[in-house]
Amino acid sequence: MAGMLALALAGCVAPGAAAPAPPEARAFSASADARAEVEAALARAAASGKRVLLVLGANWCHDSRALAGWLETPRLAALVAAHYELVFVDVGQPQTGAGRNLDIAQRFGLAELAGTPALIVLTPDGAPVNLDTAASWRDAASRSEAAIHAALATLARP
Repeated sequence: MAGMLALALAGCVAPGAAAPAPPEARAFSASADARAEVEAALARAAASGKRVLLVLGANWCHDSRALAGWLETPRLAALVAAHYELVFVDVGQPQTGAGRNLDIAQRFGLAELAGTPALIVLTPDGAPVNLDTAASWRDAASRSEAAIHAALATLARP
């Protein structure tokens, strides 16, 4: 039993054990002024030297809520606070033609959102650093906290 607890605390899952369900949060606001929030995050990043963590998703999306929830866990929240200015942008349902704020994704080089969430990391001057992986976060609910931490720690490096 103590061994299982140690594995759980280390962020590992014992062989044969079910992975813990990801936490979920509803961080996406359809009524927010997304453009102003992005500009504010860029201004904070320019002043702090941090990168911007731009999360494009929606509250209807399980993977978007999972990623938002993971980002609230103590380990990931500490990483984000140290290295990023975080901004959530509600993109509606771009897969069905009912998208919104898609110009923000396009502004930073993500021409199409086939699913949610997408995660774009920007330098303090607004240059995207991960367009090759930005759309790959559609499976966020199946990722572990350790995997998300590793990806964000790598993207935090200049």
